[in-house]
Amino acid sequence: MNIIAPSLLSADFLNLESDIRMVNRSDADWLHLDIMDGVFVPNISFGFPILQSIKDKCEKPMDVHLMIVEPDKFINEFAKFGASIINVHYEACTHLHRTIQKIKATGAKAAVTLNPHTPVSLLEDIIDDLDMVLLMSVNPGYGGQAFIPNTLKKTQVLKELILKKNANTIIEIDGGVNLETGKKLKECGADALVAGNFVFKSKDPIETIKQLKAL
Repeated sequence: MNIIAPSLLSADFLNLESDIRMVNRSDADWLHLDIMDGVFVPNISFGFPILQSIKDKCEKPMDVHLMIVEPDKFINEFAKFGASIINVHYEACTHLHRTIQKIKATGAKAAVTLNPHTPVSLLEDIIDDLDMVLLMSVNPGYGGQAFIPNTLKKTQVLKELILKKNANTIIEIDGGVNLETGKKLKECGADALVAGNFVFKSKDPIETIKQLKAL
């Protein structure tokens, strides 16, 4: 499996419709949307009005990554605004199982994100309930950061846990993804790659997505 999800956080927000149409034309599988509240992470991105506009233009499934405190409050709204996958942080959920069940009740796929310092072992009792786990390969909050090499080992450990539990969970990686790191991540068991600056800042984003897809 090789899912490519360009991250809209790196798009040109003055030409957002143009960038979304580019993703629509490309080999990308999903559109990755980082929702930041300035509390859980030290940055603010965009909210429901932008999401509503994107929903009307985007032809790809929307992979919504909630980098926010108390995500439970907004799960129904994100589903309403077109999220195909709703991704919450382990670190932000006191009652993770309840949160996952709430996501599934909306009809969206349920995913959990781990920050770089959070061990995979903490998911052992819930991995069967997850459609996807997103491993952050940078500290969340900003695009364009350098890839954290330990993510390769962490991906292998997560893959081993999924196989051990005979789960159908897929592995997504976000942060510092390019052709070099993407190839290594695929070899370690990653199924989905999020790419922001590497796609949107390239001279030919459609070709860049095609190259990532071919890894």
